[in-house]
Amino acid sequence: MDQDFNKKLPMDSLLLEQLSFLYGDSTAESLLPRLRAVMGRYPLPAIPGSHSSRELPLNERNSLLIAYADQVREKGKAPLQTLGDFAGEHLGGVVSGIHILPFYPSSSDDGFSVKDYYQVDPDFGTWGHIEHLADRFELMFDAVFNHASAQGVWFKKFCEGDPAFKDFFVAVEGEPSLSQVVRPRALPLLTPFKTAEGEKKVWTTFSADQVDLNVKNPEVLLALVDALLFYVKHGARYIRLDAIAFLWKEIGTHCIHLPETHRIVQLMRAVLNEVAPQVLLVTETNVPHKDNISYFGDGTNEAQLVYNFALPPLTLYSLLSGDGTHLTRWAQILHPPSPRVTFFNFLASHDGIGLNPARGILTENHIGWLVEKSFEHGGLAGYKNNPDGSQSPYELNITYFDALSNPQSNEPLETQVNRFMVAHAIMLSLAGMPGIYFHSLFGSRNDRAAADASGIPRRINRQKLDRADLERDLSDPQSLRSRVFRGISRLLHARQSSPAFNPVSKQHVLSLGESTFALTRTAPTGESILCLHNLVNHSVEVNLEPVTSSGERWENIFTQKVFGSHQYLKLQPYEVMWARRL
Repeated sequence: MDQDFNKKLPMDSLLLEQLSFLYGDSTAESLLPRLRAVMGRYPLPAIPGSHSSRELPLNERNSLLIAYADQVREKGKAPLQTLGDFAGEHLGGVVSGIHILPFYPSSSDDGFSVKDYYQVDPDFGTWGHIEHLADRFELMFDAVFNHASAQGVWFKKFCEGDPAFKDFFVAVEGEPSLSQVVRPRALPLLTPFKTAEGEKKVWTTFSADQVDLNVKNPEVLLALVDALLFYVKHGARYIRLDAIAFLWKEIGTHCIHLPETHRIVQLMRAVLNEVAPQVLLVTETNVPHKDNISYFGDGTNEAQLVYNFALPPLTLYSLLSGDGTHLTRWAQILHPPSPRVTFFNFLASHDGIGLNPARGILTENHIGWLVEKSFEHGGLAGYKNNPDGSQSPYELNITYFDALSNPQSNEPLETQVNRFMVAHAIMLSLAGMPGIYFHSLFGSRNDRAAADASGIPRRINRQKLDRADLERDLSDPQSLRSRVFRGISRLLHARQSSPAFNPVSKQHVLSLGESTFALTRTAPTGESILCLHNLVNHSVEVNLEPVTSSGERWENIFTQKVFGSHQYLKLQPYEVMWARRL
Protein backbone atom coordinates (compact mmCIF):
# COMPACT_ATOMS: atom_id res chain seq x y z
CA MET A 1 0.00 0.00 0.00
CA ASP A 2 2.77 2.45 0.97
CA GLN A 3 4.62 1.76 -2.28
CA ASP A 4 1.48 2.41 -4.38
CA PHE A 5 0.78 5.61 -2.44
CA ASN A 6 4.29 6.93 -2.99
CA LYS A 7 4.03 6.27 -6.71
CA LYS A 8 1.04 8.64 -6.86
CA LEU A 9 2.66 11.45 -4.94
CA PRO A 10 4.25 13.24 -7.94
CA MET A 11 0.98 13.17 -9.88
CA ASP A 12 -1.02 14.25 -6.84
CA SER A 13 1.39 17.13 -6.33
CA LEU A 14 0.92 18.21 -9.95
CA LEU A 15 -2.88 18.00 -9.76
CA LEU A 16 -2.87 19.83 -6.43
CA GLU A 17 -0.72 22.60 -7.89
CA GLN A 18 -3.20 23.20 -10.72
CA LEU A 19 -6.23 23.06 -8.43
CA SER A 20 -4.59 25.47 -5.97
CA PHE A 21 -3.89 27.97 -8.73
CA LEU A 22 -7.51 27.80 -9.86
CA TYR A 23 -9.39 27.64 -6.58
CA GLY A 24 -7.02 28.32 -3.70
CA ASP A 25 -5.19 25.95 -1.36
CA SER A 26 -8.04 25.01 0.98
CA THR A 27 -10.50 24.21 -1.79
CA ALA A 28 -7.80 22.29 -3.68
CA GLU A 29 -7.12 20.01 -0.70
CA SER A 30 -10.75 18.92 -0.56
CA LEU A 31 -11.11 18.80 -4.33
CA LEU A 32 -8.19 16.49 -5.05
CA PRO A 33 -9.76 13.28 -3.66
CA ARG A 34 -12.95 14.07 -5.55
CA LEU A 35 -10.97 14.47 -8.77
CA ARG A 36 -9.24 11.19 -7.99
CA ALA A 37 -12.66 9.58 -7.56
CA VAL A 38 -13.71 10.78 -11.02
CA MET A 39 -10.52 9.35 -12.49
CA GLY A 40 -11.17 6.09 -10.66
CA ARG A 41 -14.56 5.70 -12.31
CA TYR A 42 -12.82 5.07 -15.61
CA PRO A 43 -10.25 2.30 -15.17
CA LEU A 44 -9.16 2.44 -18.78
CA PRO A 45 -6.82 -0.29 -20.02
CA ALA A 46 -3.75 0.89 -21.93
CA ILE A 47 -4.00 0.32 -25.67
CA PRO A 48 -1.47 -2.31 -26.84
CA GLY A 49 1.53 -0.58 -28.33
CA SER A 50 0.64 2.77 -26.74
CA HIS A 51 3.52 5.10 -26.03
CA SER A 52 4.73 6.84 -22.95
CA SER A 53 3.38 10.32 -22.40
CA ARG A 54 6.98 11.45 -22.88
CA GLU A 55 6.78 10.54 -26.58
CA LEU A 56 4.58 11.69 -29.45
CA PRO A 57 2.79 8.55 -30.64
CA LEU A 58 2.38 9.69 -34.24
CA ASN A 59 4.14 8.97 -37.50
CA GLU A 60 3.88 9.66 -41.22
CA ARG A 61 0.88 7.32 -41.53
CA ASN A 62 -1.37 9.32 -39.20
CA SER A 63 -4.01 11.56 -40.80
CA LEU A 64 -7.64 12.36 -40.07
CA LEU A 65 -10.77 12.82 -42.14
CA ILE A 66 -13.03 15.56 -40.70
CA ALA A 67 -16.70 14.69 -41.17
CA TYR A 68 -20.16 15.10 -39.71
CA ALA A 69 -21.86 12.04 -38.24
CA ASP A 70 -24.50 12.29 -40.98
CA GLN A 71 -22.09 13.42 -43.70
CA VAL A 72 -23.15 10.52 -45.95
CA ARG A 73 -26.75 9.39 -45.91
CA GLU A 74 -28.35 6.17 -47.02
CA LYS A 75 -32.01 5.24 -46.79
CA GLY A 76 -32.81 2.76 -44.06
CA LYS A 77 -29.48 3.06 -42.23
CA ALA A 78 -28.26 5.07 -39.29
CA PRO A 79 -25.92 7.79 -40.63
CA LEU A 80 -23.06 6.65 -38.38
CA GLN A 81 -23.38 3.16 -39.84
CA THR A 82 -23.33 4.61 -43.35
CA LEU A 83 -20.27 6.71 -42.53
CA GLY A 84 -18.53 3.63 -41.18
CA ASP A 85 -19.44 1.51 -44.21
CA PHE A 86 -18.37 4.21 -46.66
CA ALA A 87 -15.10 4.85 -44.82
CA GLY A 88 -14.36 1.15 -44.59
CA GLU A 89 -14.85 0.76 -48.35
CA HIS A 90 -12.99 3.85 -49.55
CA LEU A 91 -10.69 5.20 -46.85
CA GLY A 92 -8.81 2.22 -45.43
CA GLY A 93 -5.12 2.96 -46.02
CA VAL A 94 -5.94 6.52 -47.10
CA VAL A 95 -6.49 8.05 -43.65
CA SER A 96 -5.82 6.52 -40.27
CA GLY A 97 -8.65 8.19 -38.40
CA ILE A 98 -11.84 10.23 -38.46
CA HIS A 99 -12.76 13.37 -36.57
CA ILE A 100 -16.50 12.89 -36.13
CA LEU A 101 -17.89 16.37 -35.54
CA PRO A 102 -20.24 16.60 -32.52
CA PHE A 103 -22.63 13.67 -32.62
CA TYR A 104 -24.32 14.43 -29.29
CA PRO A 105 -27.92 15.69 -29.00
CA SER A 106 -27.76 19.36 -29.94
CA SER A 107 -30.11 22.30 -30.41
CA SER A 108 -28.15 24.48 -32.90
CA ASP A 109 -24.82 25.32 -34.56
CA ASP A 110 -24.80 21.98 -36.37
CA GLY A 111 -23.85 20.07 -33.24
CA PHE A 112 -21.86 22.59 -31.22
CA SER A 113 -24.75 23.46 -28.90
CA VAL A 114 -24.65 20.26 -26.86
CA LYS A 115 -27.73 19.23 -24.88
CA ASP A 116 -26.27 16.07 -23.34
CA TYR A 117 -22.54 15.26 -23.28
CA TYR A 118 -23.13 11.56 -22.63
CA GLN A 119 -25.48 10.57 -25.44
CA VAL A 120 -25.32 9.97 -29.17
CA ASP A 121 -28.06 11.79 -31.04
CA PRO A 122 -30.47 8.97 -31.93
CA ASP A 123 -30.92 10.52 -35.37
CA PHE A 124 -27.25 9.61 -36.00
CA GLY A 125 -27.02 6.19 -34.36
CA THR A 126 -25.71 4.71 -31.13
CA TRP A 127 -22.54 4.34 -29.07
CA GLY A 128 -22.28 0.91 -30.67
CA HIS A 129 -21.84 2.56 -34.08
CA ILE A 130 -19.15 4.85 -32.65
CA GLU A 131 -17.29 1.98 -31.05
CA HIS A 132 -17.51 -0.05 -34.26
CA LEU A 133 -15.87 2.85 -36.11
CA ALA A 134 -13.19 2.97 -33.40
CA ASP A 135 -12.33 -0.66 -34.18
CA ARG A 136 -11.24 0.40 -37.69
CA PHE A 137 -10.17 4.05 -37.39
CA GLU A 138 -8.66 6.28 -34.73
CA LEU A 139 -11.35 8.72 -33.65
CA MET A 140 -11.34 12.36 -32.60
CA PHE A 141 -14.23 13.54 -30.41
CA ASP A 142 -15.15 17.15 -29.67
CA ALA A 143 -15.08 18.32 -26.07
CA VAL A 144 -17.39 21.34 -26.34
CA PHE A 145 -16.54 22.58 -22.86
CA ASN A 146 -16.77 26.36 -23.20
CA HIS A 147 -20.56 26.31 -23.53
CA ALA A 148 -23.60 24.07 -23.52
CA SER A 149 -27.07 24.27 -25.05
CA ALA A 150 -29.64 26.61 -23.52
CA GLN A 151 -32.07 23.73 -24.12
CA GLY A 152 -29.80 21.14 -22.55
CA VAL A 153 -29.99 19.04 -19.40
CA TRP A 154 -27.54 21.10 -17.35
CA PHE A 155 -28.98 24.52 -18.19
CA LYS A 156 -32.56 23.43 -17.52
CA LYS A 157 -31.52 22.32 -14.04
CA PHE A 158 -29.68 25.60 -13.54
CA CYS A 159 -32.82 27.58 -14.48
CA GLU A 160 -35.01 25.39 -12.24
CA GLY A 161 -32.81 26.22 -9.25
CA ASP A 162 -31.46 22.69 -8.75
CA PRO A 163 -28.84 23.12 -5.98
CA ALA A 164 -26.48 20.68 -7.72
CA PHE A 165 -26.33 23.05 -10.72
CA LYS A 166 -26.07 26.34 -8.87
CA ASP A 167 -23.43 28.55 -10.50
CA PHE A 168 -22.95 26.07 -13.36
CA PHE A 169 -23.18 28.91 -15.87
CA VAL A 170 -21.77 32.45 -15.99
CA ALA A 171 -24.46 34.85 -14.77
CA VAL A 172 -23.59 38.56 -14.60
CA GLU A 173 -25.11 40.92 -12.04
CA GLY A 174 -25.36 44.68 -12.37
CA GLU A 175 -23.91 46.59 -15.30
CA PRO A 176 -20.16 45.91 -15.29
CA SER A 177 -18.10 47.13 -18.21
CA LEU A 178 -17.54 44.28 -20.66
CA SER A 179 -15.95 46.41 -23.38
CA GLN A 180 -12.61 44.60 -23.12
CA VAL A 181 -14.08 41.17 -23.80
CA VAL A 182 -12.84 39.68 -27.08
CA ARG A 183 -15.74 38.44 -29.20
CA PRO A 184 -15.53 35.96 -32.07
CA ARG A 185 -18.90 36.99 -33.49
CA ALA A 186 -20.96 40.17 -33.85
CA LEU A 187 -23.68 39.08 -31.41
CA PRO A 188 -24.80 40.17 -27.89
CA LEU A 189 -22.51 38.92 -25.11
CA LEU A 190 -25.25 38.56 -22.46
CA THR A 191 -28.65 36.92 -22.90
CA PRO A 192 -31.53 37.21 -20.36
CA PHE A 193 -33.11 33.95 -19.14
CA LYS A 194 -35.95 33.34 -16.71
CA THR A 195 -34.90 31.23 -13.74
CA ALA A 196 -36.42 30.14 -10.43
CA GLU A 197 -34.54 33.06 -8.86
CA GLY A 198 -35.78 35.60 -11.38
CA GLU A 199 -34.31 36.83 -14.63
CA LYS A 200 -30.58 36.36 -15.03
CA LYS A 201 -28.21 37.73 -17.65
CA VAL A 202 -26.11 34.78 -18.79
CA TRP A 203 -22.84 34.92 -20.71
CA THR A 204 -23.28 33.68 -24.29
CA THR A 205 -20.00 34.02 -26.18
CA PHE A 206 -21.16 32.38 -29.39
CA SER A 207 -24.97 32.61 -29.53
CA ALA A 208 -28.06 32.96 -27.36
CA ASP A 209 -28.48 29.18 -27.54
CA GLN A 210 -24.94 28.50 -26.31
CA VAL A 211 -24.56 29.42 -22.64
CA ASP A 212 -21.05 29.57 -21.20
CA LEU A 213 -20.11 27.13 -18.47
CA ASN A 214 -18.69 28.55 -15.25
CA VAL A 215 -15.43 26.71 -14.59
CA LYS A 216 -14.80 29.04 -11.66
CA ASN A 217 -17.16 26.59 -9.97
CA PRO A 218 -15.05 23.48 -9.24
CA GLU A 219 -18.16 21.31 -9.64
CA VAL A 220 -18.16 22.25 -13.32
CA LEU A 221 -14.51 21.26 -13.69
CA LEU A 222 -15.21 17.85 -12.16
CA ALA A 223 -18.16 17.39 -14.54
CA LEU A 224 -16.00 18.26 -17.55
CA VAL A 225 -13.21 15.87 -16.51
CA ASP A 226 -15.84 13.16 -16.13
CA ALA A 227 -17.10 13.82 -19.68
CA LEU A 228 -13.52 13.85 -20.97
CA LEU A 229 -12.82 10.39 -19.57
CA PHE A 230 -16.22 9.13 -20.72
CA TYR A 231 -15.17 9.96 -24.28
CA VAL A 232 -11.91 8.11 -23.86
CA LYS A 233 -13.79 5.07 -22.58
CA HIS A 234 -15.93 5.11 -25.74
CA GLY A 235 -13.04 5.12 -28.19
CA ALA A 236 -11.61 8.63 -28.49
CA ARG A 237 -7.92 8.65 -29.43
CA TYR A 238 -7.90 12.45 -29.84
CA ILE A 239 -9.89 15.02 -27.86
CA ARG A 240 -10.51 18.35 -29.59
CA LEU A 241 -10.96 21.14 -27.06
CA ASP A 242 -13.42 23.35 -28.92
CA ALA A 243 -13.11 27.15 -28.46
CA ILE A 244 -11.00 26.48 -25.38
CA ALA A 245 -9.37 29.93 -25.42
CA PHE A 246 -12.57 31.52 -24.03
CA LEU A 247 -13.04 29.08 -21.14
CA TRP A 248 -12.25 31.22 -18.06
CA LYS A 249 -14.14 34.49 -17.60
CA GLU A 250 -12.73 37.39 -15.55
CA ILE A 251 -14.59 40.68 -15.85
CA GLY A 252 -12.13 43.50 -16.51
CA THR A 253 -9.98 41.35 -18.82
CA HIS A 254 -10.16 40.22 -22.47
CA CYS A 255 -11.55 36.85 -21.23
CA ILE A 256 -9.38 34.98 -23.71
CA HIS A 257 -6.13 33.04 -23.17
CA LEU A 258 -6.27 33.68 -19.45
CA PRO A 259 -3.70 31.86 -17.25
CA GLU A 260 -6.52 29.86 -15.65
CA THR A 261 -7.54 28.51 -19.05
CA HIS A 262 -4.01 27.26 -19.65
CA ARG A 263 -4.00 25.67 -16.19
CA ILE A 264 -7.19 23.74 -16.97
CA VAL A 265 -5.65 22.43 -20.19
CA GLN A 266 -2.60 21.40 -18.15
CA LEU A 267 -4.80 19.63 -15.62
CA MET A 268 -6.62 17.71 -18.36
CA ARG A 269 -3.29 16.74 -19.87
CA ALA A 270 -2.06 15.50 -16.48
CA VAL A 271 -5.22 13.45 -15.98
CA LEU A 272 -4.88 11.84 -19.41
CA ASN A 273 -1.16 11.22 -18.93
CA GLU A 274 -2.04 8.99 -16.00
CA VAL A 275 -5.34 7.44 -17.07
CA ALA A 276 -4.90 7.18 -20.87
CA PRO A 277 -1.46 8.31 -22.12
CA GLN A 278 -2.30 7.16 -25.65
CA VAL A 279 -5.00 9.87 -25.91
CA LEU A 280 -3.88 13.22 -27.35
CA LEU A 281 -5.30 16.67 -26.64
CA VAL A 282 -5.90 18.98 -29.61
CA THR A 283 -6.66 22.67 -28.99
CA GLU A 284 -8.91 24.60 -31.37
CA THR A 285 -8.08 28.30 -30.98
CA ASN A 286 -8.89 30.34 -34.06
CA VAL A 287 -6.68 33.27 -33.07
CA PRO A 288 -3.46 34.98 -34.19
CA HIS A 289 -0.55 32.57 -34.54
CA LYS A 290 1.43 33.69 -31.47
CA ASP A 291 -1.57 33.16 -29.18
CA ASN A 292 -2.48 29.92 -30.92
CA ILE A 293 0.85 28.20 -30.30
CA SER A 294 0.80 29.18 -26.62
CA TYR A 295 -1.40 26.10 -26.12
CA PHE A 296 1.66 23.90 -26.62
CA GLY A 297 2.64 25.13 -23.16
CA ASP A 298 6.26 24.28 -22.48
CA GLY A 299 6.11 21.42 -24.97
CA THR A 300 5.25 18.82 -22.32
CA ASN A 301 2.36 20.07 -20.25
CA GLU A 302 -0.51 21.25 -22.51
CA ALA A 303 -1.85 20.11 -25.89
CA GLN A 304 0.10 17.62 -27.96
CA LEU A 305 -1.47 19.09 -31.10
CA VAL A 306 -2.51 22.65 -31.93
CA TYR A 307 -4.63 23.55 -34.97
CA ASN A 308 -2.35 25.36 -37.43
CA PHE A 309 -4.88 28.09 -38.12
CA ALA A 310 -2.63 30.42 -40.10
CA LEU A 311 -1.98 27.76 -42.75
CA PRO A 312 -5.38 27.90 -44.60
CA PRO A 313 -5.46 31.66 -45.31
CA LEU A 314 -1.73 31.85 -46.09
CA THR A 315 -1.91 28.94 -48.53
CA LEU A 316 -5.00 30.45 -50.13
CA TYR A 317 -3.32 33.85 -50.54
CA SER A 318 -0.18 32.24 -52.00
CA LEU A 319 -2.05 30.37 -54.73
CA LEU A 320 -4.48 33.16 -55.59
CA SER A 321 -1.71 35.77 -55.82
CA GLY A 322 1.06 33.49 -57.09
CA ASP A 323 3.28 34.87 -54.33
CA GLY A 324 4.41 32.48 -51.60
CA THR A 325 6.67 34.97 -49.82
CA HIS A 326 4.44 35.39 -46.76
CA LEU A 327 3.81 31.65 -46.48
CA THR A 328 7.52 30.91 -46.73
CA ARG A 329 8.57 33.48 -44.12
CA TRP A 330 5.92 32.26 -41.69
CA ALA A 331 6.71 28.56 -42.24
CA GLN A 332 10.38 29.25 -41.55
CA ILE A 333 9.53 30.13 -37.95
CA LEU A 334 7.38 27.06 -37.27
CA HIS A 335 9.33 25.51 -34.44
CA PRO A 336 7.21 23.72 -31.81
CA PRO A 337 8.72 23.89 -28.31
CA SER A 338 9.59 20.18 -28.15
CA PRO A 339 9.48 16.96 -30.20
CA ARG A 340 6.60 15.83 -27.99
CA VAL A 341 4.15 18.17 -29.74
CA THR A 342 3.20 19.01 -33.30
CA PHE A 343 0.75 20.96 -35.43
CA PHE A 344 -2.62 19.72 -36.64
CA ASN A 345 -2.33 20.92 -40.22
CA PHE A 346 -5.49 21.54 -42.22
CA LEU A 347 -6.87 23.75 -44.98
CA ALA A 348 -10.62 23.46 -44.52
CA SER A 349 -13.08 22.42 -41.86
CA HIS A 350 -16.77 22.71 -40.98
CA ASP A 351 -16.06 26.34 -40.07
CA GLY A 352 -14.96 29.09 -42.40
CA ILE A 353 -11.41 29.96 -43.38
CA GLY A 354 -10.28 31.96 -40.36
CA LEU A 355 -8.67 35.33 -41.10
CA ASN A 356 -7.58 36.35 -37.59
CA PRO A 357 -4.68 33.87 -37.59
CA ALA A 358 -3.21 35.61 -40.65
CA ARG A 359 -3.26 39.04 -39.02
CA GLY A 360 0.28 40.21 -38.40
CA ILE A 361 1.48 37.98 -41.26
CA LEU A 362 -0.70 39.41 -44.05
CA THR A 363 -1.66 43.08 -44.13
CA GLU A 364 -5.24 44.28 -43.74
CA ASN A 365 -5.18 45.07 -47.47
CA HIS A 366 -4.22 41.46 -48.23
CA ILE A 367 -7.02 40.21 -45.98
CA GLY A 368 -9.51 42.56 -47.63
CA TRP A 369 -8.41 41.23 -51.01
CA LEU A 370 -9.13 37.66 -49.86
CA VAL A 371 -12.61 38.73 -48.78
CA GLU A 372 -13.21 40.26 -52.23
CA LYS A 373 -12.04 37.02 -53.86
CA SER A 374 -14.43 35.02 -51.69
CA PHE A 375 -17.34 37.18 -52.83
CA GLU A 376 -16.17 36.92 -56.45
CA HIS A 377 -16.10 33.11 -56.14
CA GLY A 378 -19.62 32.87 -54.75
CA GLY A 379 -18.65 32.82 -51.08
CA LEU A 380 -19.55 34.85 -48.01
CA ALA A 381 -17.71 36.33 -45.04
CA GLY A 382 -18.28 36.51 -41.29
CA TYR A 383 -17.44 39.57 -39.19
CA LYS A 384 -16.48 40.26 -35.58
CA ASN A 385 -16.99 43.32 -33.38
CA ASN A 386 -13.96 45.38 -32.37
CA PRO A 387 -13.64 47.26 -29.05
CA ASP A 388 -14.00 50.59 -30.89
CA GLY A 389 -17.37 49.57 -32.30
CA SER A 390 -16.13 48.78 -35.80
CA GLN A 391 -16.25 45.37 -37.45
CA SER A 392 -13.54 43.29 -39.12
CA PRO A 393 -13.78 40.23 -41.37
CA TYR A 394 -13.40 37.14 -39.22
CA GLU A 395 -13.68 34.25 -41.68
CA LEU A 396 -14.42 33.34 -45.28
CA ASN A 397 -17.42 31.11 -45.81
CA ILE A 398 -16.67 29.11 -48.93
CA THR A 399 -15.49 25.62 -49.87
CA TYR A 400 -11.72 25.51 -50.23
CA PHE A 401 -12.04 24.31 -53.82
CA ASP A 402 -14.14 27.33 -54.81
CA ALA A 403 -11.94 29.65 -52.75
CA LEU A 404 -9.12 28.64 -55.11
CA SER A 405 -11.16 28.52 -58.33
CA ASN A 406 -13.98 30.78 -59.47
CA PRO A 407 -16.90 28.47 -60.33
CA GLN A 408 -18.04 30.98 -62.97
CA SER A 409 -14.76 30.92 -64.88
CA ASN A 410 -14.02 28.94 -68.02
CA GLU A 411 -10.74 27.66 -66.64
CA PRO A 412 -10.13 23.97 -67.49
CA LEU A 413 -11.16 21.59 -64.71
CA GLU A 414 -7.71 19.97 -64.86
CA THR A 415 -6.09 23.29 -63.97
CA GLN A 416 -8.47 23.84 -61.07
CA VAL A 417 -7.77 20.36 -59.71
CA ASN A 418 -4.02 20.79 -60.10
CA ARG A 419 -4.10 24.05 -58.13
CA PHE A 420 -6.14 22.32 -55.41
CA MET A 421 -3.54 19.54 -55.28
CA VAL A 422 -0.74 22.07 -54.77
CA ALA A 423 -2.56 23.46 -51.74
CA HIS A 424 -2.93 20.00 -50.21
CA ALA A 425 0.62 19.00 -51.07
CA ILE A 426 1.87 22.05 -49.15
CA MET A 427 -0.23 21.09 -46.15
CA LEU A 428 0.81 17.43 -46.28
CA SER A 429 4.51 18.22 -46.64
CA LEU A 430 4.72 20.39 -43.52
CA ALA A 431 5.63 18.95 -40.14
CA GLY A 432 2.52 17.90 -38.27
CA MET A 433 -0.46 15.59 -38.53
CA PRO A 434 -2.86 16.41 -41.40
CA GLY A 435 -6.61 16.70 -41.22
CA ILE A 436 -8.69 16.77 -44.40
CA TYR A 437 -12.28 17.95 -44.45
CA PHE A 438 -14.75 15.64 -46.18
CA HIS A 439 -15.74 18.29 -48.71
CA SER A 440 -12.11 18.85 -49.62
CA LEU A 441 -11.30 15.16 -49.97
CA PHE A 442 -14.20 14.84 -52.40
CA GLY A 443 -13.97 18.17 -54.19
CA SER A 444 -17.26 19.80 -53.18
CA ARG A 445 -18.39 23.14 -54.56
CA ASN A 446 -20.30 25.86 -52.72
CA ASP A 447 -23.75 24.99 -51.38
CA ARG A 448 -24.86 28.62 -51.56
CA ALA A 449 -28.52 27.63 -51.59
CA ALA A 450 -28.21 26.05 -48.12
CA ALA A 451 -26.43 29.12 -46.75
CA ASP A 452 -29.03 31.51 -48.15
CA ALA A 453 -32.03 29.41 -47.11
CA SER A 454 -30.82 28.95 -43.54
CA GLY A 455 -29.29 32.38 -43.04
CA ILE A 456 -26.21 30.53 -41.72
CA PRO A 457 -23.19 31.39 -43.92
CA ARG A 458 -21.21 28.34 -42.76
CA ARG A 459 -23.81 26.04 -44.31
CA ILE A 460 -22.17 26.82 -47.66
CA ASN A 461 -19.56 24.20 -46.74
CA ARG A 462 -21.65 21.72 -44.75
CA GLN A 463 -23.69 19.89 -47.36
CA LYS A 464 -24.80 16.35 -46.48
CA LEU A 465 -24.43 13.87 -49.34
CA ASP A 466 -26.47 10.94 -50.59
CA ARG A 467 -24.20 7.90 -50.65
CA ALA A 468 -25.53 6.61 -53.99
CA ASP A 469 -24.86 9.98 -55.65
CA LEU A 470 -21.38 10.15 -54.15
CA GLU A 471 -20.55 6.59 -55.20
CA ARG A 472 -21.75 7.36 -58.73
CA ASP A 473 -19.44 10.37 -58.96
CA LEU A 474 -16.49 8.40 -57.61
CA SER A 475 -17.03 5.67 -60.20
CA ASP A 476 -16.67 8.25 -63.00
CA PRO A 477 -12.94 8.94 -63.48
CA GLN A 478 -13.70 12.23 -65.24
CA SER A 479 -15.85 13.68 -62.46
CA LEU A 480 -14.52 16.39 -60.18
CA ARG A 481 -15.05 14.29 -57.06
CA SER A 482 -13.19 11.33 -58.51
CA ARG A 483 -10.25 13.45 -59.72
CA VAL A 484 -9.86 15.19 -56.38
CA PHE A 485 -10.19 12.02 -54.32
CA ARG A 486 -7.60 10.20 -56.45
CA GLY A 487 -5.26 13.17 -56.31
CA ILE A 488 -5.34 13.66 -52.54
CA SER A 489 -5.15 9.89 -51.98
CA ARG A 490 -2.01 9.82 -54.12
CA LEU A 491 -0.46 12.55 -51.99
CA LEU A 492 -1.39 10.78 -48.77
CA HIS A 493 0.12 7.50 -49.97
CA ALA A 494 3.30 9.32 -50.96
CA ARG A 495 3.46 10.90 -47.50
CA GLN A 496 3.01 7.49 -45.88
CA SER A 497 5.93 6.09 -47.88
CA SER A 498 8.69 7.99 -46.09
CA PRO A 499 9.67 8.51 -42.44
CA ALA A 500 10.87 11.96 -43.55
CA PHE A 501 7.20 12.98 -43.19
CA ASN A 502 7.04 11.87 -39.56
CA PRO A 503 5.77 14.87 -37.54
CA VAL A 504 9.04 15.03 -35.59
CA SER A 505 11.32 14.77 -38.64
CA LYS A 506 13.45 17.83 -39.30
CA GLN A 507 11.96 20.57 -41.47
CA HIS A 508 13.86 23.24 -43.38
CA VAL A 509 11.79 25.75 -45.37
CA LEU A 510 13.65 27.21 -48.34
CA SER A 511 13.47 30.57 -50.11
CA LEU A 512 13.61 29.63 -53.80
CA GLY A 513 11.55 32.45 -55.33
CA GLU A 514 8.08 33.84 -54.78
CA SER A 515 6.44 31.41 -57.23
CA THR A 516 7.66 28.31 -55.39
CA PHE A 517 7.03 26.96 -51.91
CA ALA A 518 9.86 24.60 -51.04
CA LEU A 519 11.16 22.67 -48.08
CA THR A 520 13.15 19.62 -47.12
CA ARG A 521 12.12 17.01 -44.59
CA THR A 522 14.76 14.75 -43.06
CA ALA A 523 14.08 11.68 -40.92
CA PRO A 524 16.27 10.72 -37.94
CA THR A 525 17.45 7.81 -40.12
CA GLY A 526 18.85 10.33 -42.61
CA GLU A 527 16.27 9.85 -45.38
CA SER A 528 15.58 13.22 -46.98
CA ILE A 529 12.72 14.46 -49.16
CA LEU A 530 12.83 17.66 -51.21
CA CYS A 531 9.34 19.14 -51.64
CA LEU A 532 8.77 21.66 -54.44
CA HIS A 533 5.39 23.29 -55.14
CA ASN A 534 4.78 25.55 -58.14
CA LEU A 535 2.25 28.20 -57.07
CA VAL A 536 1.49 29.53 -60.56
CA ASN A 537 -0.12 28.38 -63.78
CA HIS A 538 3.04 28.58 -65.82
CA SER A 539 6.38 26.81 -65.68
CA VAL A 540 9.08 28.12 -63.36
CA GLU A 541 12.78 27.40 -63.05
CA VAL A 542 14.05 26.59 -59.57
CA ASN A 543 17.66 27.10 -58.58
CA LEU A 544 18.67 23.97 -56.65
CA GLU A 545 22.16 25.17 -55.79
CA PRO A 546 21.19 26.15 -52.18
CA VAL A 547 19.54 22.75 -51.71
CA THR A 548 21.63 20.04 -53.31
CA SER A 549 25.27 19.02 -53.23
CA SER A 550 27.42 18.14 -56.22
CA GLY A 551 26.94 14.57 -57.34
CA GLU A 552 23.65 14.01 -55.50
CA ARG A 553 20.86 12.13 -57.26
CA TRP A 554 17.17 12.52 -56.50
CA GLU A 555 14.11 10.42 -57.42
CA ASN A 556 10.69 11.97 -57.99
CA ILE A 557 8.49 9.74 -55.81
CA PHE A 558 5.45 10.32 -58.04
CA THR A 559 7.07 9.52 -61.41
CA GLN A 560 10.19 7.57 -60.29
CA LYS A 561 12.27 9.79 -62.61
CA VAL A 562 15.80 10.41 -61.37
CA PHE A 563 17.61 13.72 -61.72
CA GLY A 564 21.01 14.97 -60.66
CA SER A 565 22.05 18.07 -58.77
CA HIS A 566 21.44 20.41 -61.70
CA GLN A 567 21.60 24.07 -60.91
CA TYR A 568 18.11 24.68 -62.33
CA LEU A 569 15.04 22.47 -62.38
CA LYS A 570 11.95 23.27 -64.44
CA LEU A 571 8.57 22.84 -62.73
CA GLN A 572 5.48 22.57 -64.90
CA PRO A 573 2.37 24.71 -64.14
CA TYR A 574 1.07 23.85 -60.66
CA GLU A 575 3.45 20.92 -60.44
CA VAL A 576 4.12 19.15 -57.16
CA MET A 577 7.49 17.43 -56.99
CA TRP A 578 8.51 15.44 -53.94
CA ALA A 579 11.94 13.89 -54.52
CA ARG A 580 13.82 11.37 -52.41
CA ARG A 581 17.58 11.75 -52.12
CA LEU A 582 19.20 8.52 -53.36
